[in-house]
Amino acid sequence: MELNRELETRIVEFSKDVVVQSPSVLQLRILTILRQAVENYSHQTLYPFFHFPLFGVIHRMKQQSPVRLTMVGGGSWATALIKILSENNVSIKWWLRKESDAEHIKKFGHNPSYLSDVQINTRKVKVCTRIKDAFRDSDYIVLAVPAAFVSDALSGIKPEHFAGKYVISAIKGMIPSANQLVTDWVREQYNVPASRIAVIAGPCHAEEVALEKQSYLTIASQDVACADDVAAMLNCRFVQATGVDDIYGIEYSAVMKNIIALACGITHGLGYGDNFQAVLVSNAMQEIKRFVDAIYPKHRDLSGSAYLGDLLVTAYSPFSRNRTFGTLIGRGYTIQSAQMEMNMIAEGYYAVKSIHEINRQFQVRMPIAEAVYNILYERASPTLEMEGVKRLLT
Repeated sequence: MELNRELETRIVEFSKDVVVQSPSVLQLRILTILRQAVENYSHQTLYPFFHFPLFGVIHRMKQQSPVRLTMVGGGSWATALIKILSENNVSIKWWLRKESDAEHIKKFGHNPSYLSDVQINTRKVKVCTRIKDAFRDSDYIVLAVPAAFVSDALSGIKPEHFAGKYVISAIKGMIPSANQLVTDWVREQYNVPASRIAVIAGPCHAEEVALEKQSYLTIASQDVACADDVAAMLNCRFVQATGVDDIYGIEYSAVMKNIIALACGITHGLGYGDNFQAVLVSNAMQEIKRFVDAIYPKHRDLSGSAYLGDLLVTAYSPFSRNRTFGTLIGRGYTIQSAQMEMNMIAEGYYAVKSIHEINRQFQVRMPIAEAVYNILYERASPTLEMEGVKRLLT
């Protein structure tokens, strides 16, 4: 019965703070509490739990009032997130720019341009091409377009369209025109309170989500309750999501790891081996720590999956756009030809310029990031720049 009392106490305490939240959000929060409580008390006999009266209530709640969510973006990551969210009680409006893609999804149930093997549950997903229609009646707005094109995607959207909604950034990049994190830009442009903004982070490639490979996500928000709500929407049989409060540390780390992945790709293209790249990545982790601690001091463990884990998968995986882009540059491609070859956006290309300009104020020593900047924006020789980096590694 100790488990039952724990559940009752936590749910009663939580219910005092949910009067302004939608019923669907409340349901997800209670489900999360139940899951956490079972994990905490897994050593106890759970027979009383299965007779706990609330269990039947929760079962009925799962059949009702789905969370209403809008997905902005039609790329591989947006498609993967649609797949994850469709596993749960979420009603989705999916905004796509291309009318032809939208019609194809309606007719055939898959995205013709990205992750075409993923079957879209069209009973849960309503596809549209009018952004204002997509925003209407939603509780959550998920941004899953490249950072450089967020402003264009939200053309016609005003602060009142965001009123009362939560915003989730699934973008690991920076707004290049403003040198801002996506979350800061959304907060300033659309007057969204920080407590209603979250980011999705962690080592999670869209291609593996499509294959239902076990994956882990970290959801960060200044309000942990908000992060937990989003995590509850994303938890499913092949994704484990957790909520944390280090939104700035996680978001800047996600931006920086793309730059490091570019460096790894460049050295790979130049013919450096695994031994060198291991040393490069370990030094890069210290570079990320120096920068993040300088720009937003906070006690944080950068060995966590949202930091180190995301860096490793982006630096080494063949699915990594940034590593692929860097590899092409290392092999002698011009920036334009590399972009045409990939037909996808490498967020690190835009991010390295923003980080370079932000660091003028902080003057953090970041030789790897500076080498990438010099190669991409100062037309420096990849060979000579990496020779310089090589002499500084330990």
